[in-house]
Amino acid sequence: MHGFSTRPGGKTMVYNPDEGAGELNLGFTTADSRETVLANRTLFLSAVTQNAIRPLVTLKQIHSAIVRVVSRADAGDEALHKGDGMMTDEPGILLGIQTADCIPVLIAGRKRRAVAAFHAGWRGTLKRIVENGIGRMRLEFGSRPEDLIAAIGPGIGACCYAVGEEVRMEFESQFSYAPELFSEVYDSNPIKEKYPLLFLTARAPGHSNIGPALHLDLVEANRRQLLDAGLSADNIFIQGDCTSCHRDRFFSHRADHGFTGRSLSVIGIRK
Repeated sequence: MHGFSTRPGGKTMVYNPDEGAGELNLGFTTADSRETVLANRTLFLSAVTQNAIRPLVTLKQIHSAIVRVVSRADAGDEALHKGDGMMTDEPGILLGIQTADCIPVLIAGRKRRAVAAFHAGWRGTLKRIVENGIGRMRLEFGSRPEDLIAAIGPGIGACCYAVGEEVRMEFESQFSYAPELFSEVYDSNPIKEKYPLLFLTARAPGHSNIGPALHLDLVEANRRQLLDAGLSADNIFIQGDCTSCHRDRFFSHRADHGFTGRSLSVIGIRK
């Protein structure tokens, strides 16, 4: 059982007060009340599993490569452990990853009946959290990569994820295919297109802040890690929506300028 949450459909009013409709914030943020978040989680878990009282395990996410094996003892409203990946072979519990642009990756083992969930921002992706996490599944549960299915959920797309040159340098130091993950994008600017002389610069080439932005494809980066871990391309499913492009459907830290809620991606094993 698994699911990716959306922005509409909840009881939160603080992030979209003028629209009148509630939103499904599933993270304990400072702006939203604890009671509202718990009510939203009940709505979401009911939609995913038809049972709102299923134990939910979450983590204090820190953009790390830490992966934990969890059980029912780790479940509760509050996260007990720090980390950005978790796995279990215990039926009846849900693993939940919170995001607001970062990439959620869910893994299910069809034969060994183990599941995993990963939070992959650029730092976690650079540290190979998904690739190493699957190695941990092999060690802990005997999972074979050819038996695993992966789902990459909604996250910020290459269309919107501008990063600095230092990020490209870090990726190039770790991945031979790093050049394929980056692209140069010129932002559309109607004023610049109409009055190009206003944007001329006297700076030497390479020293002007006018030019293409460097964009990173985190979805493709994590798909490549899944392939390198041994998964079949046919067993990797990509939801594909960009959270920044679709603010009406998803929370986006970048598009909302830091004041936003959290989505939840969950996976578990039915009893």
